[in-house]
Amino acid sequence: MKVRVGFGYDVHELVPDRPLYLGGIQISHTHGLLGHSDADVLIHAICDAILGAANMRDIGFHFPPSDPSLKGIDSKILLRKTTELVESKGWKIGNIDATVCAERPKINPHIPQMQKILAPLMNIEIEDVSIKATTTEKLGFTGREEGMSAYAVVLLQKE
Repeated sequence: MKVRVGFGYDVHELVPDRPLYLGGIQISHTHGLLGHSDADVLIHAICDAILGAANMRDIGFHFPPSDPSLKGIDSKILLRKTTELVESKGWKIGNIDATVCAERPKINPHIPQMQKILAPLMNIEIEDVSIKATTTEKLGFTGREEGMSAYAVVLLQKE
C-alpha cells in the first residue's frame, strides 16, 4: 500500500453582514468570512491538504476565484469535487486532522455536526475526521478578530 500525507492552510477575513460558514455548517455570529465562495476556511484547508497529498496542486488551481460560476458556491461542493478528483487517481482518504484558529465564536460545540457533514463528502467515517479549535490568545489578525485561519493534514492511501 502506498500512502501520502498532505498539508493545507487557509485564511479569510471576517466582515460584518455576511453569514459565517465553517466546516460545512452555518454558525450564528456577528461576522462572516469574506471570499469568492462561501469562504469556509476549514473546508478550504482540507481541500488543499487532499490535493497536496495527491500532488494535484491546490484549491485555487482547480476552483479559481476568477471563475464566475463559482461565485458564492457552497464549499461542500468543492470538497466533494476534490474528493472525486483524487479518487479518480486511485487515492482514498484515510483520515483528516484539522485545526480552526478563531477567537470567537466558540467552535467546539459545533464540531460533532461538522464531522457528521464532512465525513460522507470524503467517503470516510466520522471517526476519521478530527477537528480541533484554538485561539491565538488575542495575538495577530486572529486575536484582533480580523480573520480566521485553518490548518489541515490528510492521509491518502492507494492499493
